Amino acid sequence: MNKIINIPLNKNRAIFFALLISILPFYNQVTAQGDAQIIDQVVAVVGKNIILESDIENQYLNYRLQRSIKGGSSEIRCQILEEQLFQKLMVAQAEVDSIVVSEVQVEGELERRLQMFITQFGSQEKMESYYGKSIPEIKSELHDIIKEQMVAQQVQSGIVANVNVTPSEIRSYFRSIPEDSIPQISTEYQIAQIVKKPPISIEEKIRIKEQLLDLRSRILKGESFSTMAILYSEDPGSAKKGGELGFYGRGQLFPEFEAIAFKLKEGEISNIVDTEAGYHIIQLIERKGDYINVRHILLSPKVSPVDLMKARNELDSIAILIRADSITFEYAVTSFSEAKNKNNAGLLVNAQTGGTTFQAEQLDAQISFVIEKMGVGEISNPVPLKTEENEDAYQIVLLKKKSVPHKANLKEDYFKIQIWAEGNKKQKVIDEWINNKAKNTYVRIIDQYKDCNFQHEWEVR
Repeated sequence: MNKIINIPLNKNRAIFFALLISILPFYNQVTAQGDAQIIDQVVAVVGKNIILESDIENQYLNYRLQRSIKGGSSEIRCQILEEQLFQKLMVAQAEVDSIVVSEVQVEGELERRLQMFITQFGSQEKMESYYGKSIPEIKSELHDIIKEQMVAQQVQSGIVANVNVTPSEIRSYFRSIPEDSIPQISTEYQIAQIVKKPPISIEEKIRIKEQLLDLRSRILKGESFSTMAILYSEDPGSAKKGGELGFYGRGQLFPEFEAIAFKLKEGEISNIVDTEAGYHIIQLIERKGDYINVRHILLSPKVSPVDLMKARNELDSIAILIRADSITFEYAVTSFSEAKNKNNAGLLVNAQTGGTTFQAEQLDAQISFVIEKMGVGEISNPVPLKTEENEDAYQIVLLKKKSVPHKANLKEDYFKIQIWAEGNKKQKVIDEWINNKAKNTYVRIIDQYKDCNFQHEWEVR
């Protein structure tokens, strides 16, 4: 699903819409936590869709849990209601436009979100204990919520699909920000790396394959695939679930993994599959159209300590040459680095922003600790690294730039301001869409909420 819009000059709206789309709003959470029972009633009607008091209250309770606020707040509930009105308006539009999401898509999103929250809780058991519900019960209660959110998200994506900003619009947007409202930018770092990944020995690969073949043989003789996954799989995300991944479509998994998984029959177990993550055996649980649910066991060959030390020593020698100006960092990246970013001068890319600058909290803790003591232009000593494929490696890093805290400006923060300007423009398009659609859609709100200070003119009939 697409990320929700984040507009710095409209923080309340962004916070609450993100809350509605991304949190885990379980019904009856009040009861699960031992508080008072919610007395339900219809708060608003948008077209054929209703908003219940429990919808508002559960969102509010989740907000309290996530934001650690105390007591009641009519303002917060009003903002939640307005975002619910917007979502129901999009659902009504989806009916007009015949926008639908399939059950397979909903199942896939359910599995993805549940896995994310299980990870946050630490285990499936802790999550079930916290909410006083089993996973099937949680899935049942979340199903319609997620389906509606997915439909609304498709409508919203269509509304802003063609929105972009020109350089003049970016400058104009920035000039429109009041001087006392210009955001303060924290210290940011631009970092480049040279990575050495030691080779894995043939003997180690053979050892892992033999271990996996032994597990496959035991399963074929009657032992439980799920149990073997729990005991032996090195995929931390799925091992606790008996190796089950949940529903995935084509293009979402490793190509080599997909090529085998989509050919399996239900219950069939694959031979060994080699991917970037390691070696797998796969069992197909269920197929729904172009989506499959599989369980797998992953074993990854390990680098020997001797080879790892060789990589460290090689990087140490490269760092000495760079510091002595015998070679440039750029030459060393091109000639020696084994990272995917070697063609990008070794620059690290911030996955959260798409840019090449990082705030300290956005960096790996170990790298953050290292660069905190470095000056611009300095090269670090070799630092241990876990690659995206979970391989042991070493890296040296160059601190290319380090900004001082400052008010945002076009020269230093153009990329950020571009994102803000685009978000602001998208918000205006959405606001205009809401105002137009609300005038032509049946909307009714109970008297209790009519005093809310809404941002839009919801037509009450």
